[in-house]
Amino acid sequence: MMNRMHETVGVQVKHLPMKGLLLALLHVALVGAIAGKLLYDRQQLPRLWVQTAPYDPDLPLRGRYVQLRLLLDEKHPPAGMDESTLLQPVPFFIPEHVPDPSVRPAGETLWVEVSLPPKGPPRPIQLGVKTGQGAIVPLALR
Repeated sequence: MMNRMHETVGVQVKHLPMKGLLLALLHVALVGAIAGKLLYDRQQLPRLWVQTAPYDPDLPLRGRYVQLRLLLDEKHPPAGMDESTLLQPVPFFIPEHVPDPSVRPAGETLWVEVSLPPKGPPRPIQLGVKTGQGAIVPLALR
């Protein structure tokens, strides 16, 4: 009787690592699929630089980020963006060691490059700064 119990327990214990491995592979596949979709979208969706008005740069529960309000010509929004999309703020997460990019010296404006999905708010890609009438220079926030 004792030998049978050990055999049964031994059989169950042998299958546990396989189930855990399959679950881990399933998680990796799901995360990989989402990452792949976002990378594909970033390459295929239209991109646009938009001037922003930042606010609320730090919320302890969500980490460090800059909440960006997009400043667009509401009479002529880009294709795929309606008025409700324009009113939605866009969060841009930043590393802890980077100074707040929303604090700019006089004469500089903060811009964000976004991709425009068919549905939902724009997805921020990178931040940039424009000085006067010059070109937008992407910020290195790493």
